[in-house]
Amino acid sequence: MRRLSIVAIAGATGTGKTGAALRLARAFGAGVVNFDSRQVYRSIPLVTAQPSLEEQEVCPHRLYGFLELTEAMHAARFAGLAHEALAETADQGLLPVLVGGTGMYLKAILQGLSPIPDIDPDVRERVLAECAQKGSDRMHAILVSVDPEAGARIHPNDSQRICRALEVYRSSGRPLSDWQRQKGEAPPYRVLKIGLHRDLDALTVDLARRIDSMLDQGALHEIRAAWKEVPDRSVPGFSGIGCPELLAHLHGDCTLKEAGAMWLKNTRAYAKRQITWFKRDSEIIWRAPNDLNGLEELVGNWLDSGEDRAGAGENQ
Repeated sequence: MRRLSIVAIAGATGTGKTGAALRLARAFGAGVVNFDSRQVYRSIPLVTAQPSLEEQEVCPHRLYGFLELTEAMHAARFAGLAHEALAETADQGLLPVLVGGTGMYLKAILQGLSPIPDIDPDVRERVLAECAQKGSDRMHAILVSVDPEAGARIHPNDSQRICRALEVYRSSGRPLSDWQRQKGEAPPYRVLKIGLHRDLDALTVDLARRIDSMLDQGALHEIRAAWKEVPDRSVPGFSGIGCPELLAHLHGDCTLKEAGAMWLKNTRAYAKRQITWFKRDSEIIWRAPNDLNGLEELVGNWLDSGEDRAGAGENQ
């Protein structure tokens, strides 16, 4: 694997990562590679806050909206796709910029993951059948009992990740969190990690505005069309925040106002978990989302320096 220089922009949902990436694209000639686990799905680009078509015209974007709603994704598989996308971006003469909020995916790409054994197909089939019968909430409770660390990290609505963790536990006899603590072989990338951070309360106000904007732009229509395409609430593509809430409204379980309130509550809780995850990474240099001039200067200096990463002394 080649030694590539890569910038990674991480942070909680709604912190302006797309805008920061586009600034770097204009300044340095960059291409964007996604590492958000929800933005891989087609049919729901608005609900999953994928870059708009206009934004994607600024520079090449990879690994957005390519996966069917019925198809599952996990960190190890995604890392393989990301390595290919990063190489393709560099082959175009562009600076590869990873952008997203799924910490485990970023870890898998940059550090490698331990080789989790292949899952017994019978175990996978039994877990999926059990989830279809019991629902994600009860399966999440089972996960918490056998792997509290993974249970604390995974949202009770995220049936895809819940089932993945239970599959690993039941097939290998070890919790997924144990496997994930083992380091794999890190690729030879030269990486600058940048985190965008906002106070959670201030961020929540912006998240509420963003949800209102999504609804105004047709998020409900998007989910209705996706449901006609795949009328099954248990498919992996519908596990991301926003989908269960809007599907509940479409099925008469709540009003649109109630669905929006639950969407905001769950998004805020997810943002809090993202902040906690990324704050543990001492290599991340934190910047305010509106400090685009400072961001551009930081990346320019790093590219000129040839150092493996910027010093921790710049962290906030």
